[in-house]
Amino acid sequence: MAEATILIVEDHDILREGLRILLETEGFKVMSAPHGLRALELMDAVSPDLILSDISMPEMDGFEFYNAVRLRPEWVTIPFIYLTARGERNDVFASKKLGVEDYLVKPVDRQELIATIRSRLDRSQQLMLAQLQQAYQASLIMLANAIELRDHYTRGHVERVMRFCTFIAEYMGMSPVQIKALQFGAILHDIGKIYIREDVLYKAGPLTGDEWEEMKQHAVIGSELLHSVPYLAQAIPIIRHHHERWDGLGYPDGLAGEDIPLAARIVTVADSFDAMTTLRVYQSAVSPERALQQILVGSGNMYDPEVVSAFAAVWEKILSTLE
Repeated sequence: MAEATILIVEDHDILREGLRILLETEGFKVMSAPHGLRALELMDAVSPDLILSDISMPEMDGFEFYNAVRLRPEWVTIPFIYLTARGERNDVFASKKLGVEDYLVKPVDRQELIATIRSRLDRSQQLMLAQLQQAYQASLIMLANAIELRDHYTRGHVERVMRFCTFIAEYMGMSPVQIKALQFGAILHDIGKIYIREDVLYKAGPLTGDEWEEMKQHAVIGSELLHSVPYLAQAIPIIRHHHERWDGLGYPDGLAGEDIPLAARIVTVADSFDAMTTLRVYQSAVSPERALQQILVGSGNMYDPEVVSAFAAVWEKILSTLE
């Protein structure tokens, strides 16, 4: 898995640096932390593709760190490998009981380490794809039952947004697994609107302050609705953050720049474009060309400039879906 991000959690400075150099030489991106607490802080900003952790560490040991990671739905599928000097049978058994994917005892052979990491990354991709495929039909049914009955334009909207997102993601070089997760996020990005009052959803005039606050809650509500659906865990950040802005003035969390998940930034552009070109009770539709110009103007404040560039690059494909 080229350019996968590995999180090394190791309190020994020299060993941690040695592992970083080794893994970067193999083509991986590497984050590192001296203990579990610092690792959790890093993961709030960037979710790794695999975790390589010691057990005996200050502040938060490897067992506590593992449990903290698995408590978060969006991290539950990340492969977790222990690399530790604790090779006693009880430690190995306790780790396997927790659910850790592998247990390597120091010192470990370079070839064994790399082979283990690549094997777990490959298996993770296969499992994620299978889970997403299993959820596909159920999620579409949920979408049809929950949203389509409330808003006559929504079905076409989510299908178009999904296609726009796919074009952008393919151009940006996202992997098939990442694109599949993005598609689920695009389909379900407005699922939270099932709990927004109809007089707010369909109001022709400007919303009051209280109504606007209610409307903004759909992103939070939608993400919380999926917490009990583990197969859709990777769609949760997309749903929660698709109304964030590049300049930090969006909602619900006021994230800015690359703190916003890339998939959510892609949905933001696709969703905005389709909203502009669709007739709604509170606005007239504009032409695709006019909407494109507004997207370009919003680059660097509302939208991620890289995503906007990709959107412009696939413009002919976008237009072809509107014909």
